[in-house]
Amino acid sequence: MPQHTADTVDAKPAQARYAQQTLDWRLFLAIAITVFWLLGGSYYISSTIGWSQFLSQPLEALGSFLEGAFAPLAFLWLVVGYFLQQKELSRNTDAIQQQHVEMQRSSDQAELQAQAIQQTSGHNQRLTFMRMNDLVCESMGSIVGLLYLSSQAADGEGAVSRDEMIGMWAEMSRGDHALFARQFMMINAAGEQPLNELFFGTDIRARHSQNFMSQFERLLAAAEQCDPDGLITDSVKANVNGRLYRLMYNELNKEPLPDNW
Repeated sequence: MPQHTADTVDAKPAQARYAQQTLDWRLFLAIAITVFWLLGGSYYISSTIGWSQFLSQPLEALGSFLEGAFAPLAFLWLVVGYFLQQKELSRNTDAIQQQHVEMQRSSDQAELQAQAIQQTSGHNQRLTFMRMNDLVCESMGSIVGLLYLSSQAADGEGAVSRDEMIGMWAEMSRGDHALFARQFMMINAAGEQPLNELFFGTDIRARHSQNFMSQFERLLAAAEQCDPDGLITDSVKANVNGRLYRLMYNELNKEPLPDNW
């Protein structure tokens, strides 16, 4: 790595020296021709008519002579200036192209960074949803537990004893938040009790059922926001709380949920 860096550093002065040499030979050639031309002109004047006689010429004659003498030099420096300007324009073009390449690289890097930020944001949203899902499922488990207590407790209309109910609540408190939802699934599978009576038979049951449905719908909306592929959403719909929501919805609205729900 250090050797590579040194080579890179040495390459830049070498390029600069090459560019300077490319620039100097044109200037040196033009200067050499100019000096040779002036010396030749001076020798011609001194050897042919002499400087004193030359300077005594009328202004019109001097102007015509100087115009003819310096016209080749003017053309020479015009050509040299053109090539130097062309070289500078070529360098400017190369610099602009390099800037364009750097800008393109910066744009690509910015796009990659944006994609990384978007992926990180989506990952954070999913993690946040997972934490929220645990809290909401715990809350929904308590609501369904109260609904189950209202309809199945032995001191009411049901046949579940007090000790059995206490044991179920204890089990739910240890982390089985879907326990009471599964109990309703078993009741529905057995077909022993009408679901409408279980969910909406009294004002208390109707309030518990509506609270459960409201929390589930908000949980489902949160899943859809952080789940573009729909995997988490489908999982939420397919778990026991989703199936219990479907039963409540069907009983409340007297029509089944659509298949693509």
